[in-house]
Amino acid sequence: MNPVAADVLRLLMVRGETLAVAESLTGGLVAAEITAVPGASKVFRGSVTAYATDLKRDVLGVDGALLAARGAVDPQVVAQMAAGVRMALGADWGLATTGVAGPEPQDGQPVGTVFVAVDGPFEGVSGEHAGGKVASLRLNGDRAEIRMESVRSVLTLLLKELTGEQAGNERAQDTEQNGGT
Repeated sequence: MNPVAADVLRLLMVRGETLAVAESLTGGLVAAEITAVPGASKVFRGSVTAYATDLKRDVLGVDGALLAARGAVDPQVVAQMAAGVRMALGADWGLATTGVAGPEPQDGQPVGTVFVAVDGPFEGVSGEHAGGKVASLRLNGDRAEIRMESVRSVLTLLLKELTGEQAGNERAQDTEQNGGT
């Protein structure tokens, strides 16, 4: 069982809030980590694995012009995915992943380019939709390592929001990480 997923679910239960997930490169791995935790059904609404670009547009509401201009591997796309799954599944929090796990580059982005996002009721911001937080990652490793590090990263991003930890005041942060240990 993933300890970060367990912490996220425990905090969501305490707060009485729910979670939904939109996944691309992780292909359901985030949802699998969440549902491996006993009691996840109390807060986990569900997930959408939108591997195909048209599903990002048609199911999650990602702007079609943005997808046409930038491709699916983009920070604005992942932010819209998180907001879209939150709305579509009626959750307090939405998580999303998109990126290139390999073996080939995609949308002009090299292998290891990953964007993860969280959307939710951010404290100190008024309005029903307060916007999302995006992390830009440059991961090393093979396909499996990149995908698992993406799962860890998106769960950690939400955990930081739930605990009030701030990684700076930036909406997007660039990190260089090495997948696998």
